[in-house]
Amino acid sequence: MSIVFSAISPHSPILVQSIGKENTNRLSATLNSIKKLESSLIESKPDTIFIISPHGSVQNNSFTMNLSPKFTGTFEEFGDHSTTLKYKGDFGLAYKIRERLETKAPLQLMSNEKLDYGSLVPISLLTQKLPNLKIIPIYYSGLSHQEHFDFGVLLQRELIYNNERIAVVASGDLSHSLSKDSPAPYSSKGKKFDAKLIEYLKKNDIDSILKMKETLIKEANECGLKSILILQGILSKIKHDPKMLSYEHPFGVGYLVMNFIL
Repeated sequence: MSIVFSAISPHSPILVQSIGKENTNRLSATLNSIKKLESSLIESKPDTIFIISPHGSVQNNSFTMNLSPKFTGTFEEFGDHSTTLKYKGDFGLAYKIRERLETKAPLQLMSNEKLDYGSLVPISLLTQKLPNLKIIPIYYSGLSHQEHFDFGVLLQRELIYNNERIAVVASGDLSHSLSKDSPAPYSSKGKKFDAKLIEYLKKNDIDSILKMKETLIKEANECGLKSILILQGILSKIKHDPKMLSYEHPFGVGYLVMNFIL
């Protein structure tokens, strides 16, 4: 089949009602946008969803793919000790991709049933009505931004030429330095980074994203850029229309929801 859905989603645990509680009211724009993404995902009828996360097994010199045949997710580290979510993995496709990319990309496999929260938050919000959907988590690396984009280009070839309908979600938050309430130290470059990244994504201007200054990226204290670059590599040469659904930062962290309509 092909790639049938692609999007950027934040992964703040506050988005989960059992964790955020009354604070979720301050994220209404983001939650409404994720609901729209959920509807689009359901309409695309995917077999498998690739979730690109910054909070799993991150290696300095290689990307990582989790081929566990099943996954379990909890929010215990955030105080929710009652929620346990279970998902199916796509062992066959993950292993096939690893075989095909063995000599082309620094990609290693792991098998860990426990999902990291960077994968779990978007998956839990987007797939409640898709109980048979299989998932494959991918984790970025310490390699360069260009290498992340190039890795996405290699993945594209493997995702297009297979028999499954594939959804791809880049999980990540933007700057963590947008205000004095931010979890990272405030920097005026946080807002500049978010504004530029959103502008370039709207224009499909990947070259400008790749040329963003390292000092700007570093001071923004973001955690989504490399996930987004892998996604952009996957979407390269595929006709798509970037549609920003929302952007807000009530807690000093930039939350972007964007649907790349194929």
